[in-house]
Amino acid sequence: MLAGIGLVGAGLGGCTQLQQLRTRMLGHGAPAKVVVTPAPAPATLPAAEDESPPPSLASIVNDQLQLGHYREGERQLRRYLQVYPDDGAAQAMLRQLTVDPEQALGHASRPYVVRTGDSYSTLAARYLGDGGRFLILARYNGSANPSMLRVGQTLRLPASRLASAAPPEGPAPTASATPIDASDAAKARRLQDESLALLRKGERTQALERMDQALDADPHLPAGGADAASLREQLVSVYHQRAIVLYRDQQLDQAIALWNRVLVIEPDFEPATVYRARALELKQRLKQF
Repeated sequence: MLAGIGLVGAGLGGCTQLQQLRTRMLGHGAPAKVVVTPAPAPATLPAAEDESPPPSLASIVNDQLQLGHYREGERQLRRYLQVYPDDGAAQAMLRQLTVDPEQALGHASRPYVVRTGDSYSTLAARYLGDGGRFLILARYNGSANPSMLRVGQTLRLPASRLASAAPPEGPAPTASATPIDASDAAKARRLQDESLALLRKGERTQALERMDQALDADPHLPAGGADAASLREQLVSVYHQRAIVLYRDQQLDQAIALWNRVLVIEPDFEPATVYRARALELKQRLKQF
């Protein structure tokens, strides 16, 4: 009986010791389960991103500004200028992005209805004298995406700044840009008469060639009647088509020269004005690569 009691006591004592051991373990903070806390992201990652080289100016213009991503475009422009602080084109683009458009272009404006082939670049080239000023014109019109224009949409064109700044290659030529002396004027009239004589003989190709020579001598030679006017229209069309082929082959200087010739002969020939502006814009972009 005593032995049984002793065994029971030993058992109780063992239980007590086990309970004390558990108590000591919990008292020393032994966790009931393991909790894993994720490590914070390295603080140096944003700095590494800023240390990467900035995109090219052409990329900033094409991928950010033309699509209306003005905030990101400004950030990238400022990064670009930290590396290339003397880049005048980037400085000008940043000014267009940050200046008040109303103060830059004036409050007075006139309406313009968008036509086929129009873009903010071609309109800026035509009415501000520089296709690169597309951004200030887009912001002047509250555009959230300068790459998008709808035919029939009404825009504001600044009344006080029309053709106020010339592009680097110069403004579109006019008929009075180069004075013609009396001998050249007389030669041009003679060649035009010969052209009309060839036309009456049915020799249209030779007539066009002679009219080309006449207008080379005097681009603003007055047309000598309906036949002469018709030959000029055909000649202007030939120049324009040749210029388009050169433009597509990226022979931009030759294309621009032909469109300059077209606009001297026919200043109101709208297709030449539009395509010339596009060629100047493309030439400027290619310089930035």
